Amino acid sequence: MSQHQHCLASIRSHYPQFSVTEKKIADYILENPNEIIHSTINGLAEDLGVADSTVFRFCKRIGFKGYQAMKIALASEIVTGLKDIHERIDEGDTAQTIATKVFRSNIKTIEDTLMVVDEKKLLKAVDIMNSARSIEFFGSGGSGVIALDAYHKFIRTGLRVHAASDSHIQLMTASQMTSDDCAVFISHSGSTKDILQVLDIVKETGAKTICITNFAKSPLSQRVDTPLFTVSEETDYRSEALSSRIAQLTLIDALYVNLMMRRETEGQDALRKMRKAISVKRL
Repeated sequence: MSQHQHCLASIRSHYPQFSVTEKKIADYILENPNEIIHSTINGLAEDLGVADSTVFRFCKRIGFKGYQAMKIALASEIVTGLKDIHERIDEGDTAQTIATKVFRSNIKTIEDTLMVVDEKKLLKAVDIMNSARSIEFFGSGGSGVIALDAYHKFIRTGLRVHAASDSHIQLMTASQMTSDDCAVFISHSGSTKDILQVLDIVKETGAKTICITNFAKSPLSQRVDTPLFTVSEETDYRSEALSSRIAQLTLIDALYVNLMMRRETEGQDALRKMRKAISVKRL
Protein backbone atom coordinates (compact mmCIF):
# COMPACT_ATOMS: atom_id res chain seq x y z
CA MET A 1 0.00 0.00 0.00
CA SER A 2 1.19 3.52 -0.74
CA GLN A 3 1.80 5.40 2.48
CA HIS A 4 0.76 8.76 1.09
CA GLN A 5 -2.66 10.29 1.74
CA HIS A 6 -4.54 7.09 2.44
CA CYS A 7 -4.57 6.49 6.20
CA LEU A 8 -8.16 7.60 6.88
CA ALA A 9 -9.52 5.88 3.78
CA SER A 10 -7.81 2.63 4.78
CA ILE A 11 -9.27 2.81 8.28
CA ARG A 12 -12.78 3.33 6.92
CA SER A 13 -12.48 0.44 4.47
CA HIS A 14 -11.21 -2.00 7.13
CA TYR A 15 -13.64 -0.86 9.80
CA PRO A 16 -16.25 -3.65 9.46
CA GLN A 17 -13.57 -6.30 10.10
CA PHE A 18 -12.04 -4.59 13.16
CA SER A 19 -12.26 -6.08 16.64
CA VAL A 20 -13.82 -4.04 19.45
CA THR A 21 -10.39 -2.75 20.51
CA GLU A 22 -9.39 -1.95 16.93
CA LYS A 23 -12.62 0.02 16.44
CA LYS A 24 -11.78 1.96 19.59
CA ILE A 25 -8.42 2.96 18.09
CA ALA A 26 -9.97 3.64 14.69
CA ASP A 27 -12.69 5.88 16.13
CA TYR A 28 -10.11 7.92 18.04
CA ILE A 29 -7.95 8.45 14.94
CA LEU A 30 -10.91 9.35 12.73
CA GLU A 31 -12.20 11.84 15.28
CA ASN A 32 -8.82 13.33 16.29
CA PRO A 33 -6.44 13.16 13.32
CA ASN A 34 -4.67 16.41 14.20
CA GLU A 35 -3.91 15.19 17.72
CA ILE A 36 -2.54 11.88 16.45
CA ILE A 37 0.20 13.48 14.34
CA HIS A 38 1.57 15.16 17.49
CA SER A 39 1.32 12.15 19.79
CA THR A 40 3.59 9.17 20.46
CA ILE A 41 2.55 5.55 20.31
CA ASN A 42 2.93 5.43 24.11
CA GLY A 43 0.71 8.48 24.55
CA LEU A 44 -2.02 7.12 22.28
CA ALA A 45 -1.92 3.72 23.96
CA GLU A 46 -2.17 5.33 27.39
CA ASP A 47 -5.09 7.57 26.36
CA LEU A 48 -7.00 4.55 25.05
CA GLY A 49 -6.03 2.15 27.80
CA VAL A 50 -4.41 -0.36 25.48
CA ALA A 51 -0.90 -1.77 25.05
CA ASP A 52 1.66 -0.18 22.72
CA SER A 53 1.79 -3.47 20.83
CA THR A 54 -1.97 -3.27 20.19
CA VAL A 55 -1.56 0.13 18.51
CA PHE A 56 1.40 -1.19 16.52
CA ARG A 57 -0.58 -4.19 15.28
CA PHE A 58 -3.42 -1.83 14.31
CA CYS A 59 -1.03 0.18 12.14
CA LYS A 60 0.15 -3.01 10.45
CA ARG A 61 -3.47 -4.08 9.95
CA ILE A 62 -4.27 -0.98 7.88
CA GLY A 63 -1.17 -1.35 5.70
CA PHE A 64 1.64 0.56 7.41
CA LYS A 65 5.03 -0.61 8.70
CA GLY A 66 4.42 0.98 12.07
CA TYR A 67 3.05 3.93 14.02
CA GLN A 68 5.51 6.47 12.63
CA ALA A 69 4.70 5.52 9.04
CA MET A 70 1.01 5.89 9.77
CA LYS A 71 1.59 9.33 11.33
CA ILE A 72 3.53 10.52 8.27
CA ALA A 73 0.74 9.39 5.95
CA LEU A 74 -1.90 10.97 8.17
CA ALA A 75 -0.03 14.28 8.39
CA SER A 76 0.35 14.39 4.61
CA GLU A 77 -3.33 13.62 4.17
CA ILE A 78 -4.45 16.37 6.54
CA VAL A 79 -2.17 19.03 5.07
CA THR A 80 -3.09 18.21 1.48
CA GLY A 81 -6.75 18.10 2.32
CA LEU A 82 -6.69 21.55 3.88
CA LYS A 83 -4.64 23.12 1.13
CA ASP A 84 -6.00 21.74 -2.12
CA ILE A 85 -8.69 19.19 -2.12
CA HIS A 86 -11.84 20.48 -0.51
CA GLU A 87 -12.74 22.41 -3.65
CA ARG A 88 -13.10 25.67 -1.76
CA ILE A 89 -14.43 28.03 -4.42
CA ASP A 90 -13.51 31.67 -3.86
CA GLU A 91 -15.43 34.63 -5.25
CA GLY A 92 -12.50 35.77 -7.37
CA ASP A 93 -11.78 32.36 -8.93
CA THR A 94 -11.64 32.26 -12.72
CA ALA A 95 -13.45 29.60 -14.74
CA GLN A 96 -10.11 27.83 -15.25
CA THR A 97 -9.35 27.86 -11.51
CA ILE A 98 -12.77 26.44 -10.69
CA ALA A 99 -12.31 23.74 -13.33
CA THR A 100 -8.90 22.88 -11.88
CA LYS A 101 -10.36 22.49 -8.38
CA VAL A 102 -13.16 20.27 -9.65
CA PHE A 103 -10.71 18.08 -11.58
CA ARG A 104 -8.40 17.76 -8.55
CA SER A 105 -11.33 16.82 -6.34
CA ASN A 106 -12.38 14.10 -8.79
CA ILE A 107 -8.82 12.80 -9.04
CA LYS A 108 -8.57 12.56 -5.26
CA THR A 109 -11.89 10.72 -5.07
CA ILE A 110 -10.66 8.13 -7.57
CA GLU A 111 -7.24 7.77 -5.91
CA ASP A 112 -8.76 7.34 -2.45
CA THR A 113 -11.21 4.77 -3.78
CA LEU A 114 -8.40 2.83 -5.44
CA MET A 115 -6.65 2.54 -2.07
CA VAL A 116 -9.67 0.90 -0.43
CA VAL A 117 -10.36 -1.58 -3.23
CA ASP A 118 -10.16 -5.07 -1.76
CA GLU A 119 -8.73 -7.31 -4.49
CA LYS A 120 -10.27 -10.48 -3.04
CA LYS A 121 -13.73 -8.93 -3.00
CA LEU A 122 -13.22 -7.48 -6.46
CA LEU A 123 -12.31 -10.93 -7.81
CA LYS A 124 -15.24 -12.50 -5.96
CA ALA A 125 -17.60 -9.98 -7.57
CA VAL A 126 -16.18 -10.80 -11.02
CA ASP A 127 -16.59 -14.54 -10.34
CA ILE A 128 -20.22 -14.05 -9.30
CA MET A 129 -21.03 -11.96 -12.36
CA ASN A 130 -19.26 -14.30 -14.76
CA SER A 131 -21.17 -17.35 -13.56
CA ALA A 132 -24.57 -15.67 -13.25
CA ARG A 133 -27.47 -16.52 -15.54
CA SER A 134 -28.34 -12.81 -15.59
CA ILE A 135 -27.09 -9.62 -13.93
CA GLU A 136 -29.52 -6.99 -12.64
CA PHE A 137 -28.28 -3.49 -11.77
CA PHE A 138 -30.30 -1.55 -9.18
CA GLY A 139 -29.97 2.11 -8.19
CA SER A 140 -32.20 5.00 -7.16
CA GLY A 141 -31.92 8.68 -8.04
CA GLY A 142 -28.36 9.62 -8.98
CA SER A 143 -27.25 6.04 -8.39
CA GLY A 144 -29.94 4.93 -10.83
CA VAL A 145 -28.09 6.85 -13.54
CA ILE A 146 -24.94 4.93 -12.61
CA ALA A 147 -26.87 1.65 -12.80
CA LEU A 148 -27.96 2.52 -16.35
CA ASP A 149 -24.35 3.32 -17.25
CA ALA A 150 -23.34 -0.09 -15.86
CA TYR A 151 -25.98 -1.73 -18.06
CA HIS A 152 -24.63 0.19 -21.06
CA LYS A 153 -21.14 -1.19 -20.37
CA PHE A 154 -21.93 -4.76 -19.35
CA ILE A 155 -24.23 -5.47 -22.28
CA ARG A 156 -20.97 -5.69 -24.24
CA THR A 157 -19.90 -8.78 -22.26
CA GLY A 158 -22.38 -11.09 -23.94
CA LEU A 159 -24.04 -11.82 -20.60
CA ARG A 160 -27.72 -11.15 -19.92
CA VAL A 161 -27.89 -7.80 -18.15
CA HIS A 162 -30.70 -5.44 -17.24
CA ALA A 163 -31.36 -2.18 -15.39
CA ALA A 164 -34.69 -0.49 -14.71
CA SER A 165 -35.09 3.05 -13.43
CA ASP A 166 -38.71 2.74 -12.24
CA SER A 167 -38.94 1.59 -8.61
CA HIS A 168 -41.98 -0.62 -9.22
CA ILE A 169 -40.31 -2.35 -12.17
CA GLN A 170 -37.25 -2.88 -9.98
CA LEU A 171 -39.39 -4.68 -7.41
CA MET A 172 -41.05 -6.77 -10.12
CA THR A 173 -37.69 -7.65 -11.63
CA ALA A 174 -36.29 -8.60 -8.23
CA SER A 175 -39.20 -10.96 -7.58
CA GLN A 176 -38.39 -12.96 -10.72
CA MET A 177 -34.73 -13.57 -9.92
CA THR A 178 -33.37 -16.98 -8.95
CA SER A 179 -30.34 -18.39 -7.15
CA ASP A 180 -28.58 -18.49 -10.53
CA ASP A 181 -28.76 -14.70 -10.91
CA CYS A 182 -26.73 -11.75 -9.60
CA ALA A 183 -27.98 -8.38 -8.32
CA VAL A 184 -25.66 -5.37 -8.19
CA PHE A 185 -26.86 -2.54 -5.92
CA ILE A 186 -25.45 0.97 -6.32
CA SER A 187 -26.14 3.37 -3.45
CA HIS A 188 -23.92 6.08 -2.01
CA SER A 189 -25.46 5.98 1.46
CA GLY A 190 -26.34 2.29 1.47
CA SER A 191 -29.50 3.14 3.37
CA THR A 192 -31.94 4.26 0.65
CA LYS A 193 -35.36 2.85 1.49
CA ASP A 194 -36.29 1.85 -2.08
CA ILE A 195 -33.03 -0.03 -2.61
CA LEU A 196 -33.25 -1.84 0.72
CA GLN A 197 -36.77 -2.94 -0.20
CA VAL A 198 -35.47 -4.39 -3.46
CA LEU A 199 -32.66 -6.10 -1.52
CA ASP A 200 -35.21 -7.77 0.77
CA ILE A 201 -36.94 -9.32 -2.22
CA VAL A 202 -33.70 -10.35 -3.94
CA LYS A 203 -32.46 -12.06 -0.76
CA GLU A 204 -35.65 -14.16 -0.72
CA THR A 205 -34.86 -15.48 -4.20
CA GLY A 206 -31.39 -16.66 -3.23
CA ALA A 207 -29.67 -14.57 -5.91
CA LYS A 208 -26.06 -13.50 -5.28
CA THR A 209 -25.70 -9.87 -4.22
CA ILE A 210 -23.00 -7.21 -4.74
CA CYS A 211 -23.06 -3.55 -3.74
CA ILE A 212 -21.09 -0.39 -4.44
CA THR A 213 -21.44 2.11 -1.60
CA ASN A 214 -19.52 4.71 0.39
CA PHE A 215 -20.32 3.45 3.89
CA ALA A 216 -18.96 0.23 5.37
CA LYS A 217 -21.46 0.24 8.24
CA SER A 218 -24.56 0.80 6.09
CA PRO A 219 -27.52 -1.63 6.06
CA LEU A 220 -26.80 -2.42 2.40
CA SER A 221 -23.09 -3.21 2.76
CA GLN A 222 -23.67 -5.40 5.80
CA ARG A 223 -26.31 -7.57 4.09
CA VAL A 224 -24.94 -8.25 0.60
CA ASP A 225 -22.59 -11.12 -0.23
CA THR A 226 -19.84 -8.90 -1.63
CA PRO A 227 -19.58 -5.19 -0.73
CA LEU A 228 -17.31 -2.84 -2.69
CA PHE A 229 -16.55 0.64 -1.40
CA THR A 230 -15.95 4.13 -2.74
CA VAL A 231 -14.45 7.10 -0.91
CA SER A 232 -15.66 10.67 -1.38
CA GLU A 233 -15.83 13.92 0.55
CA GLU A 234 -18.34 16.74 0.50
CA THR A 235 -17.17 20.00 -1.09
CA ASP A 236 -18.48 23.56 -1.26
CA TYR A 237 -20.73 23.07 -4.26
CA ARG A 238 -21.15 19.30 -4.46
CA SER A 239 -22.60 16.93 -1.92
CA GLU A 240 -20.65 13.85 -0.89
CA ALA A 241 -23.11 11.71 -2.86
CA LEU A 242 -22.56 13.72 -6.05
CA SER A 243 -18.76 13.50 -5.86
CA SER A 244 -18.95 9.75 -5.24
CA ARG A 245 -20.46 9.17 -8.68
CA ILE A 246 -17.08 9.51 -10.40
CA ALA A 247 -15.73 6.78 -8.08
CA GLN A 248 -18.76 4.55 -8.70
CA LEU A 249 -18.32 4.86 -12.47
CA THR A 250 -14.61 4.06 -12.22
CA LEU A 251 -15.17 1.04 -9.98
CA ILE A 252 -17.76 -0.27 -12.45
CA ASP A 253 -15.22 0.21 -15.25
CA ALA A 254 -12.74 -1.90 -13.27
CA LEU A 255 -15.33 -4.66 -12.85
CA TYR A 256 -16.18 -4.53 -16.55
CA VAL A 257 -12.58 -4.79 -17.76
CA ASN A 258 -11.80 -7.60 -15.32
CA LEU A 259 -14.90 -9.47 -16.50
CA MET A 260 -14.00 -9.01 -20.16
CA MET A 261 -10.50 -10.34 -19.48
CA ARG A 262 -12.03 -13.33 -17.74
CA ARG A 263 -14.41 -14.09 -20.62
CA GLU A 264 -11.69 -13.76 -23.29
CA THR A 265 -13.09 -15.19 -26.57
CA GLU A 266 -16.74 -14.95 -25.47
CA GLY A 267 -16.32 -11.32 -24.52
CA GLN A 268 -14.49 -10.42 -27.73
CA ASP A 269 -17.16 -12.15 -29.83
CA ALA A 270 -19.91 -10.23 -28.06
CA LEU A 271 -18.04 -6.95 -28.49
CA ARG A 272 -17.49 -7.65 -32.17
CA LYS A 273 -21.19 -8.34 -32.74
CA MET A 274 -22.15 -5.13 -30.97
CA ARG A 275 -19.69 -3.00 -32.90
CA LYS A 276 -20.95 -4.50 -36.17
CA ALA A 277 -24.57 -3.81 -35.24
CA ILE A 278 -23.82 -0.20 -34.28
CA SER A 279 -21.73 0.48 -37.39
CA VAL A 280 -24.31 -0.85 -39.87
CA LYS A 281 -26.03 2.02 -41.63
CA ARG A 282 -29.73 1.32 -41.62
CA LEU A 283 -32.23 3.03 -43.93
